[in-house]
Amino acid sequence: MMDPRTSAQDVHRCDFCETAIVHSYCDICDVNLCMSCIGKHISDGYDKHKIVPFQERRSTLVYPKCRTHPQKNCDLLCKNCDNLFVCSSCTASEQHKGHIFVDVTEVYKTKKNNIEKDTEELENLISPKYKEIALDLENQLANLDGGYEKLTTTMSKQGEQWHREIDIVINKMKTEISEIKVKHKDILRKHLDEIKQIQSLIKQTLLALNEIKKSTAVAPTIEYNSKIREFSKLPPKLQVKLPTYIPKPIDREKLYSLFGHITPLSTATEENVLSQNKPKTSVRELLDEPELVATIQTGYKQLLGVTCLDNDSVWTLGFTNEIKCFNIKGSLLQTIGTKSGQRPSDIVVNSDGDLLYSDWKTRTVNKVKNGQTEELIRLQGWRPSQLCVTSTGDLLVTMYSDDKTQSKVDRYSGSTEKQTIQFDDKGKPLYSGNNYRKYVTENRNNDICVADCRAGAVVVVNQDGKLRWRYTGHPSVTKNKPFKPRSITTDSQSRILTADSDNHCIHILDQNGQFLRYIDNCGLKDPFGLCVDNNDNLFVSEYLKGNVKKIKFLR
Repeated sequence: MMDPRTSAQDVHRCDFCETAIVHSYCDICDVNLCMSCIGKHISDGYDKHKIVPFQERRSTLVYPKCRTHPQKNCDLLCKNCDNLFVCSSCTASEQHKGHIFVDVTEVYKTKKNNIEKDTEELENLISPKYKEIALDLENQLANLDGGYEKLTTTMSKQGEQWHREIDIVINKMKTEISEIKVKHKDILRKHLDEIKQIQSLIKQTLLALNEIKKSTAVAPTIEYNSKIREFSKLPPKLQVKLPTYIPKPIDREKLYSLFGHITPLSTATEENVLSQNKPKTSVRELLDEPELVATIQTGYKQLLGVTCLDNDSVWTLGFTNEIKCFNIKGSLLQTIGTKSGQRPSDIVVNSDGDLLYSDWKTRTVNKVKNGQTEELIRLQGWRPSQLCVTSTGDLLVTMYSDDKTQSKVDRYSGSTEKQTIQFDDKGKPLYSGNNYRKYVTENRNNDICVADCRAGAVVVVNQDGKLRWRYTGHPSVTKNKPFKPRSITTDSQSRILTADSDNHCIHILDQNGQFLRYIDNCGLKDPFGLCVDNNDNLFVSEYLKGNVKKIKFLR
């Protein structure tokens, strides 16, 4: 194979004769020249051309001609006249007297460098970014039909479920009707039997009377006692009415709301930042069917909570004073006892990997570092409950008053209280006043989310403590027990996940409180504690089974 650098088709030829190999180049006219054609090219005047070796082509700057002095090149710029090109004669003119001039060559080099940089940025950064954006939009368009088909399929499945439930209700009512029918027949038959028995007695009496009427014997006639009074006491006329079915009018609006909810189109724009070092963050969608990855058997009889230490290990707590750390294979790595000997209310891991736990008995929040326990916070008149470490390193603590009538969320920086969240704009309590656990987490948009079990609600405020929304559960045919949220956590997409222990499922909401779906497979039983690791894997503690389940729920 020929080397393309030396093959005939790549050899530069003279632009004049078009046969000879190029030797020189005219930087002014941008033409290739062989040795023989150089003379012909400069025959109209040597000063009109700039002949250089071919390897040094385009090295000569071509200055514009001066409009005032056509014989001269403009090799200067006048700063006072908006960088007007001028020649040396112009600088001495009255028009440019006292003006500042700069060398065109220096400005040219600077601009040339800028052009190189712009070219490189356009080619290597901006153009690929636009290509990436266009590709993303094309992918969204390509997946559009499939996404909407999944929506309608899910809706159809809900319809089928409704049909099944309605059939169950109808069959149950039909069974009730059959049972009532049997009772109805029994009542009528019993009454009929009684009437027929009396009829038989009347028939026997008539036969006896006819015999007496025909007989001339004195004794039977004298001994006859009338039974007219007895038979005249007619039994009451029995009317057993058929049961009635009273259909309730169909309320289409209510039916529509019970069937489900279609969220409106949500158009989110994410700022595109041009940076060579910007980490790639991809949109992660929910899996159609969450997958069970692993199960950790903790040995707790009642498992209350779980928090991620890293992607391979978790801390757990139950109704004991021991806090246990397990790896994903279920091996026990470490056990820590509380300083007071009482069971902790909650556990969390800070950004340094240290374990924090709240102790309701001693009113303290403590940190365990290198096996040593130190007190971080001590409350007066309040008892700490659940904990959350924020993105800025602050600590959110839910707490209740000693008289169990008030609840609030406090933000701490170290041991210093920075913020209290307790009332809405109208002065009404945001959270139910009692000693029931109120789980807390911070969302990616800095919202503070609280799962208030006693109130049956997820309460979300912004970082300033202003109420944004409440979620009180999602209508469902199969999830028919009252919504009492337990633990709460968030994923990288600002979705909120909360455990619904009584209905054996997990609710997934968007950051605005719209219900998205349940996680109700993976054999979940009494889900109680939740946490999400850095790879968006969900860890769920099962209250009575004592297991921690690792679940993949995002693509």
